[in-house]
Amino acid sequence: MLTLDRVSKTYRVGTFGGKELHAVSGVSFHVQDGEVVSLIGESGSGKSTIGKMILRLISTSSGTVLFNGVDVSTLRGSELKEYHRHVQGVFQDPFSSYNPVFKADRVFRIVREEFFPGIKGPQWDDKVERTLVSVGLNPGEVLDKFPHQLSGGQLQRFLIARALLLDIEFLVADEIISMLDASTRIDVLNLLADLKARGLSVLFITHDLSLGYYISERAVILYRGCVAEMGSTDRIYSHPHHPYTRMLMASVSRIDKKWEAVEVELKAKQAGLPRGCVYYDRCPEAEPVCRKERPKLVEVEENHSVACFRHGKP
Repeated sequence: MLTLDRVSKTYRVGTFGGKELHAVSGVSFHVQDGEVVSLIGESGSGKSTIGKMILRLISTSSGTVLFNGVDVSTLRGSELKEYHRHVQGVFQDPFSSYNPVFKADRVFRIVREEFFPGIKGPQWDDKVERTLVSVGLNPGEVLDKFPHQLSGGQLQRFLIARALLLDIEFLVADEIISMLDASTRIDVLNLLADLKARGLSVLFITHDLSLGYYISERAVILYRGCVAEMGSTDRIYSHPHHPYTRMLMASVSRIDKKWEAVEVELKAKQAGLPRGCVYYDRCPEAEPVCRKERPKLVEVEENHSVACFRHGKP
């Protein structure tokens, strides 16, 4: 369904744009029909940048994003609008996703005006009600409310309902439960699992390893904009090959505990990628070759790839 082929994003930063910030560098992976793939990495690793490129909120610097075989960068006008009819995103902070002066039903009315102008009022009202019920919301309790009158969990469900109104095929879920309490997190995760069972494909962006394990069949481990390891979730979690992945696995044990303790501020380090392995300056197992050359993703077993010169070594 969705394929990223050597996608990169570079920003010009510094005085007069004299430096380059490599937010994403040569990332390739795919998401199949009805599949949930977790994109996992610490803050600043490029996860949200990838999500925004998929949604066409920002452009790619190089590489291609393909949706059902079509390069999304070529879409314009009505074709881009049709793309957004099938591909939508839900983001970390539900409160900032709404205009605070609009009631909830106004949001759905805008969707109708833009994408379903031919649907009559009663038919649309029935569609809205069925969609809200499908995500566990009572229409009578939310439609006449302002965003500040709803909880974070209700707002996230409302955002998902807004996307479902478009009969979407692919959802970018970017840290959608990080601002919710523990009990509401499970409800939203179970909702995503239910949507997946209905055939929806999901890119689940997170920096919480346990949540990625809970929800996805495959995982992509991202570090400083590069893929360190990817493959089936079970294999990566039970037998990680990259030193970075192993460090992450040793840092998290509970679904309600994040690994903020291992996050680092990349700041100046991220301004330019090293010539060798991007994990070199933190790796306890680094060798001389790691400083000089960038390791390529190689398949270590079926549906499991790693970018590390030391894979397979004791």
